[in-house]
Amino acid sequence: MKTVMIVVNTSWNIYNFRLNLMHSLIKNGFRVIALAPKDEYSKKLKKDGFEWINLPFDNDSTNPLKETIQIKSFYKIYKSIMPDIILHYTIKPNIYGTLAAKLLNIPVINNVSGLGTIFLHNNLTSSIAKQLYRFSFKYAHKVFFQNNDDLNLFVNNGLIASKYTDRIPGSGIDINSFKVHSNILNNDREIVFLFIARLIKEKGIEEYIDAIKMIKEVNLNSNKKVKFQIIGDLYPSNPSAIQEDELKSWIDDGLIEYLGYQDDVKSFIEKASCIVLPSYREGLSKSLLEAASMERPIITTDVSGCRDVVDDGINGYLCNVKDSNSLKNQLIKMIELSPQDRENMGKRGRKKVINEFSDERVINKYLSSIHTILSDN
Repeated sequence: MKTVMIVVNTSWNIYNFRLNLMHSLIKNGFRVIALAPKDEYSKKLKKDGFEWINLPFDNDSTNPLKETIQIKSFYKIYKSIMPDIILHYTIKPNIYGTLAAKLLNIPVINNVSGLGTIFLHNNLTSSIAKQLYRFSFKYAHKVFFQNNDDLNLFVNNGLIASKYTDRIPGSGIDINSFKVHSNILNNDREIVFLFIARLIKEKGIEEYIDAIKMIKEVNLNSNKKVKFQIIGDLYPSNPSAIQEDELKSWIDDGLIEYLGYQDDVKSFIEKASCIVLPSYREGLSKSLLEAASMERPIITTDVSGCRDVVDDGINGYLCNVKDSNSLKNQLIKMIELSPQDRENMGKRGRKKVINEFSDERVINKYLSSIHTILSDN
């Protein structure tokens, strides 16, 4: 039996984004081992019958000594298991895991699910990260990207040869799980906008708040009640994180209804009229795919990983990035739509997800690549 190891920087990520892939690999006769730091989702992985190994990890460290120790941790575990192939996700597994696997001649498939904040800034950290990608990705057998812009950025900057790249439609959506059970979009008396993301500036949270303030100052010629909601966790270790006192001020000022972090967002998406994500850049937004699959119209930015999900004016609206006024205008357009128009937008969004982003497409890509690589090695 061939062994596939899946390596990510959190067990949460594996549980929320890789379960269907893992189930499919097992059905296809592979032994599957999850390697990730211990968190509350590690127990859930084990409870679901998956093999899980703890990987000591410091996501925020940039200390050279600690990073060297991190590579040794990958190497030690890989050597003890000697899997037939390894699937890496997130930055440090992609870079350090690939180097450790190379030392053991284990083939790897990497996944660039987003560029993270380091690619949004032109500084020393960004330069070092690019050099590390360039060095380590020489040893990857395949690198999947979730949008063409990220793929082209890596190829054009010489971080990887194009022949080793391919594109997949995100981590895929289980369209049977993310489907609407009751449609409230015919309610024209209350419009509910829902923002789902980590509470960091790069997700466009400040533009969302600014747009809300402008809308509340405008006397809309409407008797509709408009609510603005946020689902997402504070992320204090991130340098661009929203602070707790700032979030509290938004709540106290009556700008938003804060719903905290939610493990299962389906019931909240179903109660919303529209999902909003003014992100600066995504790999391919999972929350937008989930919303579209549940027949909810979307407002998001015209950037990589967001515009892939929305055809402007068809299943939602696109706004300019870092532009609160543009976002405000699109929110108003959504408010002024008839219930039937919003419902039609939602239905077109689900059709788009079924045609382009189902998890079956993603899984088939992985299975095909795994079989090809294993047969060549």
